[in-house]
Amino acid sequence: YKSVDTPGKAGVLIVNTCGFIHQAREESLNELRKLARRKKDGQMLIAAGCLTERYREAVVEQVPGVDGILGTRRWMDILEVIQSVRDKPQQERYHIPDTETVGRDERGVLRAAIAGGSAYLKIADGCRRPCAFCAIPLIKGTLVSRPADTILHEAQLIEQRGVQELILIAQDTTDYGHDLGIQDGLPDLLESLVTRTQIPWIRILYTFPGYVTDHLIDVMAANPRILPYLDIPLQHAHPDMLKRMRRPANMDWVYYTLEKMSQRLPNLALRSTFIVGYPGETDEEFATLLGFLKDIQFNRVGAFTFSFEQGTSSEPLGDPVPAEVKQARYAQLMELQEKISLQRNQTFIGKQ
Repeated sequence: YKSVDTPGKAGVLIVNTCGFIHQAREESLNELRKLARRKKDGQMLIAAGCLTERYREAVVEQVPGVDGILGTRRWMDILEVIQSVRDKPQQERYHIPDTETVGRDERGVLRAAIAGGSAYLKIADGCRRPCAFCAIPLIKGTLVSRPADTILHEAQLIEQRGVQELILIAQDTTDYGHDLGIQDGLPDLLESLVTRTQIPWIRILYTFPGYVTDHLIDVMAANPRILPYLDIPLQHAHPDMLKRMRRPANMDWVYYTLEKMSQRLPNLALRSTFIVGYPGETDEEFATLLGFLKDIQFNRVGAFTFSFEQGTSSEPLGDPVPAEVKQARYAQLMELQEKISLQRNQTFIGKQ
């Protein structure tokens, strides 16, 4: 098979869905419906990804034109799914076994998403954190780390394609290796990538508060090819709110660690994400979050209004914050952050 630039030219249409929040689910279903309506004789429509992993029956019910269903844990079986649908088009269309492929990689398989000069390389899948608002463990399961040798081998394949930036991703990159009996495995993996490849830039995404260790900071500081950039989704800044979210609530650690990183990594760029309108969020708690943004001066920030998700630990809390309050807080937060980002960016004028 080879990729084509328009759906009309394809023999197989694959939609990699998202099932994380309501808006993403609707977007995925709408795309599936659109393709199902336009599907021609002989074309096959496969729904894959998070939405199908969690809501497989709903996808089949709401999109009658779907020919096959593929979950998140065995997506490398896509060719088998296509062939089975071709052989027996009226048979059971689900392919969502419980066992994962991410932890049992075949050597030589290029899995990374490559876009221009950058490649996103997944080092683990799933998450074992207890965040009350998050449905990812329900969709992805618990942490499954890739063996280091397969990560390194794939990084070398990526390097052969001329990629200039390697971006490490997982639901929680700082938890890499825990299920393999490796504590603080990310720094060692980074050192191996620096030694075994010559890719100019290595970037880390999606770290977890409390697990950005001194060892990780030391490795970043010692290797200029590891970009002084860190994405730390903090979600909020008021301790009481963080406790309700079942997130790390020690803000003294956050201030201390960010200050330590700034001292060790002079050109450090920080990004974070936050949730507004979580059940019970008061005006005072939201004001604390705004004050935190003013204190830290993040380079980039993403924000989301709380999305009620069935099956999560926060489900009993309901969704009591009115939608208009959520939107107002979101707009206020983003307006503040836009000013902060502009001020930070202006300091780069005239620099290389």
